[in-house]
Amino acid sequence: MQPWPSHLGATGSGGAGSIVSARALRVDRARQIPVLALLGPTAVGKTDLALALAERWPVDVVNMDSAQVYRGMDIGTAKPDADARARVPHHLFDQVDPAEPYSAGRFVTDARAAIQTIQQAGRVPLLVGGTVLYYRALRDGLAPLPAADPVVRTELTARAAQVGWPALHAELADVDPAAGARIHPHDAQRIQRALEVLRLTGVPLSSHWARAAHSGLALHTLALIPGDRAWLHQRIAQRLEAMFAAGFVAEVARLQARGDLHADLPALRAVGYRQVWACLEGRLDEALLFQSALQATRQFAKRQLTALRPLPGVMALHAENRAARAQAVDYFAAVLDQSDKRG
Repeated sequence: MQPWPSHLGATGSGGAGSIVSARALRVDRARQIPVLALLGPTAVGKTDLALALAERWPVDVVNMDSAQVYRGMDIGTAKPDADARARVPHHLFDQVDPAEPYSAGRFVTDARAAIQTIQQAGRVPLLVGGTVLYYRALRDGLAPLPAADPVVRTELTARAAQVGWPALHAELADVDPAAGARIHPHDAQRIQRALEVLRLTGVPLSSHWARAAHSGLALHTLALIPGDRAWLHQRIAQRLEAMFAAGFVAEVARLQARGDLHADLPALRAVGYRQVWACLEGRLDEALLFQSALQATRQFAKRQLTALRPLPGVMALHAENRAARAQAVDYFAAVLDQSDKRG
């Protein structure tokens, strides 16, 4: 991950941020408008920054969060509120029901369609989220993989219930070291998929990655990376408190009352939802719920940061730095200005 370039300035007062505005941005439907991306761990401030960027340019936000694609999961996923979605066009939120699977392959298809629509309208696509798997799939291309197999998944879930996902991760690392190194030992969904692909094709998932067609998309990317872990932990705690105050438990209770959902669905393995669901089923003491969800969210943010740090070609900003927003404006202004000149 690249450090912030000094030639773009730090405050936005005289750097590239002063070059381009929504009024000055000349967009031509006949040429390619650049695709912007904003990455970062949970609670780092991506949504607020995206809305700030939308005040400067004709930006449409494209969701790149694997939990925010699900309908009825609003509070616990910290979806942009109704006011934000009324002010700025948002895409790929509420795509599927929590009972349905949603894969990286489907995200690439949906994201490409949304990006094309946005560009044809003469607007700028801004991908926002912390799901690095989705980002990599869109940027680097995705190998064609077999569809999910319910029988294989049921078998793997049953085995995980007996020995735990870390044990299955160890098995994966033995047969596919590259995938094992890239997938976290507690990332149940990706461990399951890697073992499923191996079972169905006889070929390690990393080999499929290597054979991915050169179909990736050029993305101009910033990542908000907190230099102070305590700062991020405080933000996570504050946001989690706000979620519970806003009715997070009631939201999960409504999902549970449907009767067709269960805790092993990918949607309900999302951080926070897993803990509240367990509490409602009596598997987690109510007095321990908040602390359990808080610890899980901190661990989730740590995994996101681990996945973000090795990404090449991504400009990193310290999220807690007051100048970060101005720096982001400068960076994207330079990208859009350069594209405008080429157009």
